[in-house]
Amino acid sequence: MASNKSEPKGCGCANIPLIPLLLLFSGGGFWLWKSGNLHQLGKLLPSNVPTLIASPLPAQSAIAQPANSPRPTSATGAKPSKSATPVPSKSVAPSPSKAIVGIYLSRYQVTNNANEQTIRQRVRFYRSQGINTIFHGVWGNGCTMYKSAVTQKLLGQPSCPNQFNDRWLDWTIDEAEKQGMEVHGYFEKGIKIDKNSPIYAAAVAKKWLVPGIDKTYSGIDHYVLDVEIPEVAALFKGVVAEFVQKYPKIKAVQWDDYLGYHAELPGAVDRTAQLTKFAQEMITEMKQANPGVSFDICHHNPYWAKRYFAADWKNWQIDRAFIQAYNEANFKEELAYAEANGGIALTDRQLGHVPELIKNPKIKAILIFPFSGDPAAVALKYKEAAAISTK
Repeated sequence: MASNKSEPKGCGCANIPLIPLLLLFSGGGFWLWKSGNLHQLGKLLPSNVPTLIASPLPAQSAIAQPANSPRPTSATGAKPSKSATPVPSKSVAPSPSKAIVGIYLSRYQVTNNANEQTIRQRVRFYRSQGINTIFHGVWGNGCTMYKSAVTQKLLGQPSCPNQFNDRWLDWTIDEAEKQGMEVHGYFEKGIKIDKNSPIYAAAVAKKWLVPGIDKTYSGIDHYVLDVEIPEVAALFKGVVAEFVQKYPKIKAVQWDDYLGYHAELPGAVDRTAQLTKFAQEMITEMKQANPGVSFDICHHNPYWAKRYFAADWKNWQIDRAFIQAYNEANFKEELAYAEANGGIALTDRQLGHVPELIKNPKIKAILIFPFSGDPAAVALKYKEAAAISTK
């Protein structure tokens, strides 16, 4: 796993060396990156740049793999959306018969001090499009999007340096409850940071990083925080436990394949056991802090997750797993994994599958990543696609 790959967020990403694909995606990915259409700017810009950025963007994988095996893929960042969230129509779209129909919103959706009216209107809009769950970024690149006593104590700063209203998540959760929706806290970037992270210098000085640069995604170098180091493990476990106590009405916490170690990090070290131990301990502490919150992941299928990311999530004692199915060439194989687990994650380039997924009784949840960088526009398209299933 070396190669050029596209940075995710969201819920997911991935890879495995396959030279023809690598060359294809390397060239095309570079052009898109240069044109500003591939990555989530929020992950590339300094954390103190206030900007409205949409959710993580999935992209194709470039990792070699056995011919008949499932192929993991990547999620990349999205370009900022300049359009305002449309005002919801008076009629609320009926939700399909799925436990979860969700859309990802980056933590940058609440920068620029988004006010209460904007946030509540945004929630109502997504409800009007048939969305019943919002996966909202609350952590990313080494900091929280809320005031945290844990990060203040361990890192000397209470939150990300972005401008946000202290009550943004309270308003989001409250309005969601009024609309019969759920809000899940999304831990963007997971255990990875880049040089724009406000804790990068401290992490280097404290020797908190796994040796080497994580090249999983093209256009950006990631550095992985080593959860085998007690201080690093304490940071994540403390933040997650604090989060579910600070927001007791949150329904779930979700991590993605950023909770994993890329197989091509130097040294060929097998970190599977240590990551499993860390995940189990983090989940245990979260459950002790708030037993009612679900701990979920959105990851690659269990074979690829363990083989290429040291993420043996089937043994993590999670509540639900959603399977990333961003690779069209391998969609049917990933669908089988999604049917056997909590549901499926798609990009907005795959909305053509929505009618069949809604009609599939084995699919319990549909999660959508706005590849375009405009989650509001994606929600409108989802509603149109969902309507086809009723015809």
